Amino acid sequence: MTNYREIIRLTSLGFTQRNIMQSCGVAQKTVVKVQHRAKELNLAWPLNESMTDKALDNLLFPKEGKDAGTKRLPDFAYIRKELLRNGVSKKLLWAEYMEECRLNGEEPLMYSQFCYYIQQDEQKRRATMHISRKPGEQVEVDWAGDPARIIDPDTGEVINAYIFVGVMTYSQYAYVEAFINERQQAWITAHVHMYQYFGGVAKILVPDNCKTAVIHNGGWYNQQVNTVYHEMAEHYGTAIIPARVRAPKDKPNAEGTVGNISTWITAALRNEQFFTLAELNRAIWGKLEDFNSKPFQKKEGSRLELFRDEELPLLALLPATPYELAEWKQATVQFNYHISYDGMLYSVPFEYIKRKVDVRVTDKTIEIFYNHNRIASHRRLYGRKGQYDTIVEHMPQDHQKYLEWNGDRFLKWAERIGSNTYQVVNAILTSKRVEQQ
Repeated sequence: MTNYREIIRLTSLGFTQRNIMQSCGVAQKTVVKVQHRAKELNLAWPLNESMTDKALDNLLFPKEGKDAGTKRLPDFAYIRKELLRNGVSKKLLWAEYMEECRLNGEEPLMYSQFCYYIQQDEQKRRATMHISRKPGEQVEVDWAGDPARIIDPDTGEVINAYIFVGVMTYSQYAYVEAFINERQQAWITAHVHMYQYFGGVAKILVPDNCKTAVIHNGGWYNQQVNTVYHEMAEHYGTAIIPARVRAPKDKPNAEGTVGNISTWITAALRNEQFFTLAELNRAIWGKLEDFNSKPFQKKEGSRLELFRDEELPLLALLPATPYELAEWKQATVQFNYHISYDGMLYSVPFEYIKRKVDVRVTDKTIEIFYNHNRIASHRRLYGRKGQYDTIVEHMPQDHQKYLEWNGDRFLKWAERIGSNTYQVVNAILTSKRVEQQ
């Protein structure tokens, strides 16, 4: 904005137009225009103390900037919404706006002004706020955009390796690891290793909106976190607060560190060849140590020193055992009061026949839930398909009695009566080739 006040002040001091141009950074035409206008209005320095810059501007040039004052401004909220739709452009919205103004007898903006005011509205909405983070409060996680490369030693095929990045928000202390894919197992394993590397757990975990983290994100009040991811967070005693959709500034440290990782780790290893994931990760962790120890450019210390001195003492303790990755499935209880998983059958209390249940599967256990309550637990079976793991208490009473209807039960009954009864019953049971006969 032109500083009219300064032009008037320098004029009163006898400065030449050239000097005023250089001092105020304006064209000679502007200086001449202000001097002539001030002379017409008998404005002399010093100005009245109540004369603000805005009031001076309106006094000198009352018509400037007021072209749109008598014209109808567009509905900015409606325009923002419509521009998100496929095929809708500013040109189309301006044509509709012109037609609406014509029908209402109002004066419209020209297309250039229409676009200008939309841009001004958008800039207001882009205001950012710096939020000071507390030590040990938050960790941000994401996948880096550019993958690393692994060469298959047998075929020579180049395989992508995807880079996981976890960053402590306060110190910017980072953890990096490469994985063959970005699936659930890699995502969870990366978090387990990250917490082990940090030596503790931050209160808040801020992920991106990948499906391994968030199933649905309709804003901070309408989110559905992936079941396995939520279970992992519960194990470590942390809270998941996903970044909003298309809002990278919700996790600026992870976004910024991704760029730094791409430069100082991925790009630094671009000329090296790796034949296994383990080789790649050993090289990454070597570069990561240098990255975390590198001094900051604009403040004292390094990421490592800031994390070690101020964040690590405030992190929550790690649980006694690392989180064991679990897979969740749905199953229907069959009429034989068993559910089937991976070709094996596991019993459920018979009251749940034909009910849909949630099954939590780990390498060692099978847990069965109904309405979030665990109703059965089994050791996981391996080997020959079709094996049954049946808990007697899960069976109806008549089925339990049937199991007891065998030779051992009759012999124990006979023994309680006497030795002769025992001999008779034993003779009956052994008189046929098959006991059931």
